[in-house]
Amino acid sequence: MKDKKAPQQAPEGFPMRLNKYISHSGICSRRQAVELIKEGQVQVNGKVVTEPGFEVQESDKVLYKNAEVRPEGKKVYLLLNKPKDVITTLKDERGRKTVMDLIKNREGLRLFPVGRLDRATTGLLLLTNDGELAKRLSHPSHKVKKIYEVALDRPVDARDLAKIRAGLTLDDGPAPVNWVEFIKDKPKSEVAIEIVIGRNRIVRRIFEQLGYKVRKLDRVYYGGLTKKDLPRGYHRELSEKEIVMLKHFQ
Repeated sequence: MKDKKAPQQAPEGFPMRLNKYISHSGICSRRQAVELIKEGQVQVNGKVVTEPGFEVQESDKVLYKNAEVRPEGKKVYLLLNKPKDVITTLKDERGRKTVMDLIKNREGLRLFPVGRLDRATTGLLLLTNDGELAKRLSHPSHKVKKIYEVALDRPVDARDLAKIRAGLTLDDGPAPVNWVEFIKDKPKSEVAIEIVIGRNRIVRRIFEQLGYKVRKLDRVYYGGLTKKDLPRGYHRELSEKEIVMLKHFQ
């Protein structure tokens, strides 16, 4: 979605507590920042500071692991409808197109994707510079709901859907699903499935276990977000209501 490049700005609120400064830099949560500081991993103006409440001035130089960090001036939350053959990564050594190529006008904000979609999978992907929210959404304990529409190489036997509902066991452990159903007014080779687990290629592997080949895989729902009015290859900013929902849905 075309829009003007948003410049990176320093946040207001100096002096700022050191743990808040670190967490607002997108490294970790504020609680985790306390531990990093106490472990001596943070320097201010060339000196190790182990007090999380140390007040940082706007002119101070703060290093984490010997690299300078700065708080993001504005938290950005983008929802992208990822096309096929686009890599969910910041850079690709082989020069393939990445999700960052689709949002070039946001380069200065150090955005990163929450979770992954493999190259062939399309659909919803969240990108943000809010490290704390990203870690929260990615953690299995929060059980973020994801719905995929799956097109298979042949009609699905209803008995196989029953097996999926009951829970298959894959090479890396159980693969529970919330539900799986045929899609209304679509061929019997197309189904929708809701999961909360996020293991690598999990939906593809569920159907492959039963002898099906996945022809198309599209994520149509993520944590309350849908593809409504979002064409393939485009992105939009989340509304304040959507941001609050993601932060407090549990």
